[in-house]
Amino acid sequence: MFCSISFGQDKEDDTTKVDNQDLNKVLKTKKKKKKDTVVVVDSVTTKQIKAYDPLSPSRAAFYSAILPGLGQAYNRKYWKIPIVYAALGTGIYFYVDNNKQYNRVRDAYKRRLAGFEDDEFQNRLTDDGLISAQESLRRNKELSLLITIGIYALNIIDANVDAHLLQYNINDDLSLKPHYKIEEFDNQGRVGLTLNFQF
Repeated sequence: MFCSISFGQDKEDDTTKVDNQDLNKVLKTKKKKKKDTVVVVDSVTTKQIKAYDPLSPSRAAFYSAILPGLGQAYNRKYWKIPIVYAALGTGIYFYVDNNKQYNRVRDAYKRRLAGFEDDEFQNRLTDDGLISAQESLRRNKELSLLITIGIYALNIIDANVDAHLLQYNINDDLSLKPHYKIEEFDNQGRVGLTLNFQF
């Protein structure tokens, strides 16, 4: 692969051939992303603004969908990972426990219908009580499954929103702050809200 670069000068045109190593260097420098942009506010103050990455929220949501907590790690919010796993683990625990209890009550009811004696629930529950317990435990099992799925979806939404908010430009040009001030005239406290907007 050959590439030619020409330079315009007053006296003569100079065309040079670039070998593959130089071409690769040029292409690599063009492919590099700008990570930070320096903005000059005035002659004294400069600000660094990070470049906006539009794919960052979708990337974080995708990582959280693959493995819960991975999107939070991508956003560098490591303290959220134990909360995600504790919430998911609690939902899964209640689903497994309700499923186990439901199977016990259902098996006891089936044994009674088959004519066998039930040692576990014989003195405590009647046939109608076993039917009612099955309905209640099945409802609890389905509810715990829905809550676990909701927590999983909330994990994905949290990673996406957090990635959006990390790129949000927060500076002192626009600020809204509450304040408390004691008036000198009547010596009473005043609560207010200060809005600052700088051009």
